[in-house]
Parts: sequence; C-alpha cells; structure tokens
Amino acid sequence: MKKIKVFAPATIANVGPGYDIIGLALEGVGEYLEMELLDSDEIIIHPIPNYPDLPLSPEENIAGIVAKAMLNQLEVKLGLSIRIEKEVKPGSGLGSSGCTAAATAFAVNELMDNPFSTLELVAFAMIGEKATSGKAHADNVAAALMGGFCIIKSYNPLEILSIPFPKDLQIVVAHPQIEVKTADSKKILKKEMALPDVITQMGNIAALIAGMTTSNYDWIKSGMHDLIAEPIRSYLIPGFAQAKSLAIEAGALGCSISGSGPSIFAFCENEHQAKEIGDAWKQFYADLEIDSKIYLSKINPRGTFKVVSE
Repeated sequence: MKKIKVFAPATIANVGPGYDIIGLALEGVGEYLEMELLDSDEIIIHPIPNYPDLPLSPEENIAGIVAKAMLNQLEVKLGLSIRIEKEVKPGSGLGSSGCTAAATAFAVNELMDNPFSTLELVAFAMIGEKATSGKAHADNVAAALMGGFCIIKSYNPLEILSIPFPKDLQIVVAHPQIEVKTADSKKILKKEMALPDVITQMGNIAALIAGMTTSNYDWIKSGMHDLIAEPIRSYLIPGFAQAKSLAIEAGALGCSISGSGPSIFAFCENEHQAKEIGDAWKQFYADLEIDSKIYLSKINPRGTFKVVSE
C-alpha cells in the first residue's frame, strides 16, 4: 500500500466528571487525512484549507510529530506526503488535535503493514496531544481511534476500557465560534481538591459509568456533575450558565463543557429533545451576537477508519 485516506471522528473529552479519563466519539463530524509514501525521507505537510496559521513543519505540526515518532520507533526512513482536511476547528473543544493525531497514527500503521497495536497507536497519538496542550492526555485520541465510550483506567501503564453505552442516547453539541486554547484552560485549573469534593466526584463518575453500561438514564443524570473543570472553565465560555440552564429546563440528562471548551454538550433521551435544545442554543448564541454550530449525534461506535487506499 502506497497511499491511504482515513477519517477520524470528532470527540467529547472529560465527559462531565471524567476529567482526562473519559472520552466519546461523535457521528458525522471529524477529519480526513490523506497520506502517501515518498521515495525521499522528507515529511511534507501540505497547506491546510481554511487554516493558514497552522504550522506545516513536521517538527511543529501534530501529524509530523506523530509520524516521526512512529517511523523512529520502527527505525525506518521514509518520506510522507500528508494532506489534512479539517472539519473540526482548532480550539473548539471537539478534539481537533486529537483527530489529527489519531488519523496520522492509524494511517502510518496501515502503510507500514500494522506493526502496532491499537493501544500503541493511542500512545503515539498522545505524543501529538502533548505537543499542542502540554500534557499527553488520552481521552480524545482513544475515543477517536477506538470509537464508542472510552475510559482511561491508567496512564502508567496505559490502560483503556471500552464500555457498553446506550445506543439511543442522543447528544447535542453547541460550538460557539470562539477559541479556547487547551493549554491555557489547563493552566487555570486547581492542583488540589478537598477530600469531600474528591469523594463526590468519584461518586459522580461511578454513577455515570454505571448508567452508561446499564442504559439507566437516571444514573447518567445523577452522575453528570463536575467539580473539577466546569466550575473554573465555564468562566471562559460566554453565557455558559444560561446555556446550561436552557438545556436542563428542556429536560436534558446533563450538560457540561466538551473538552476544554468553548463547545458544550448535553445528553438527551430522544432526538426531538436534542433538536429542541440545539435550536434554543442557536438562538441563545445569536442573541449574544456569537455565531455557533450545532451538532446532533449519538455515541459513534466506529473509530478511525480507512476511506480509500492504493
């Protein structure tokens, strides 16, 4: 195989109380990446449509960083041509960098005849995440590569659990068209928590996961409360408190920040409810004179996949 095109889905990371340990894949939005082997040992990253400010140097671009790490591990000197089609805006909170890292790891592995396991691909993709956010978190890239609902059980050693989830659970996402840099949003978080808050947070995570595995919407609802990131990061998102209230009043099971923001999401029992909340959020942000994009989705069981190859 000399050439491949892959698709990596957008993701929601943190997922309520699951800071840096829970991620899920979305349907219908993500990133295409086309990779071709070259006779030289040069990695060429072509200009990215609509995003002229993204670096193209393989030492600075996430795709180049991940690809070089994998080729170095294999002790192989090969050239690569990489074309990226971004549907997920950088700084959106929907795993834009994770999409690139996951797509790159998957594509290189395919072109090299699959020498790496999925867990090893996640580890390589995490190198790309560290380059952009300063921390090698796995919740975005694991969900993008593996699909579904992922739990990062451990970072050292890396352990990832894919658990069952309600097939009919609806998600509505609002992406106000402003940027929140992941590295900046991580800096403002507290480094310590009081023990009572830790206990509450652990209970919420347990309830959310139990609700997912048993399709118990009441448990999902009771677990969708975050004491770590949301109380602090919400100040970076215009109108977050009001937008969350709109969702809860409309019957959402829970509402929180997607990744580091500014995107927000809500879990809903049915598509009608999700659409109603999406329409309300669209109007809400319009009233704030902020353009927004609304996505309706279920949890996507499919991770990164091959589109075409030659």
